Amino acid sequence: MKILNTKSFSVQGFKAWGIHSGIKQDGKKDLALIHSDRESSLAGVFTRNRVKAAPVLLDMVRIKSGKGQAIVANSGCANACTGKRGLANARTMADITARELGIRPDAVYVASTGVIGPLLPMPKIATGVSMAAGLLSATGWEQAAEAIMTTDMYPKLAAVREEIGGKTVTVAGIAKGSGMIHPDLATMLCFVVTDALISPPTLKKALLASVEGSFNSITVDGETSTNDAILCMANGAAGNKKLAPGGKDLKKFQACLDAVTRTLATQVVRDGEGATKFVEITVKGTKSPKEAKHAAMAVAQSTLVKTALFGEDANWGRIMAVLGRSGVDMDEARTDIFIGKAKIVEKGLASGKAADREAAAALKHRDVQITVDLHKGKSGATVWTCDLSCEYVKINAAYRS
Repeated sequence: MKILNTKSFSVQGFKAWGIHSGIKQDGKKDLALIHSDRESSLAGVFTRNRVKAAPVLLDMVRIKSGKGQAIVANSGCANACTGKRGLANARTMADITARELGIRPDAVYVASTGVIGPLLPMPKIATGVSMAAGLLSATGWEQAAEAIMTTDMYPKLAAVREEIGGKTVTVAGIAKGSGMIHPDLATMLCFVVTDALISPPTLKKALLASVEGSFNSITVDGETSTNDAILCMANGAAGNKKLAPGGKDLKKFQACLDAVTRTLATQVVRDGEGATKFVEITVKGTKSPKEAKHAAMAVAQSTLVKTALFGEDANWGRIMAVLGRSGVDMDEARTDIFIGKAKIVEKGLASGKAADREAAAALKHRDVQITVDLHKGKSGATVWTCDLSCEYVKINAAYRS
């Protein structure tokens, strides 16, 4: 598998671009367009928040066909909690895009992110879509990634290439997300494209598996949004034999898809609002992977653990307390906790001052690893999070101002 330069990659049959349409008042890009030159298999995963934005409701209906050809997305306005008019605006946004691209309206998927409540400025959307359609480029992915940013500090892209079935297959994606990030998706958008030939049901299964080990294994602040969406389009332009369930070629494709989604997911965590630490938490020694992930996420979501990480305080007692209330099968007297390579807790007891000093030194780094061994089984899981800083409060206190 070859990792591609995200400044210049292309995917056969796809074009993208991003522009400033006027939704944002600061002149930053706010409308992205992705187009395939042919009908594509399409799979998606959406927020489980019971309050769903208009574009999510629209896409959830359209995705039943398993087909699509374009994605149009805006930032700066979530088009959420906007009622019937908001849903009509989402449809109109798709219709405008379809006319500009010369494709069927139901082949267009819509995504929005931004402040909840306001209606989309449809005249600006119409002008913006027309402008973006005229600028579409095979290498326009960075521009598209910039156009879906909100509080993100930088655009998020990933791309890999692999020989599958004697053909060169590319898998690439863009994402946005910085705050309101939590499993079951969050205020997070991700668009993945590939030139592999794969059926909609097989693509859906691959995407669900990939998301479980990436976007559903991260948390920044425990919040889940109204607008989350991951969409994956596969147009078959690579000319490979259709990927079959259980085959070696599908396994290679799955590895590529996993590499892209995991890279994007960890970029989201690294760009967590106000974050100063990127934290990898592994829990092992459980009876099942599900139990391990549950325990790891409990630690990752703990406000007390996250603030201790920001303060570079090796307060292992907070980790132990979270594990105890997480509901997983554990015995404190068998539990080991590591911060970096320092075994700060052994069989439930503090390891001593030397381990404390080693753990404190590990917390000085930008990347931090926490490992818990419960010694109850042979399963394990890894999740990713960040610390919780004063800057996070400042960013979110001023979000609408």
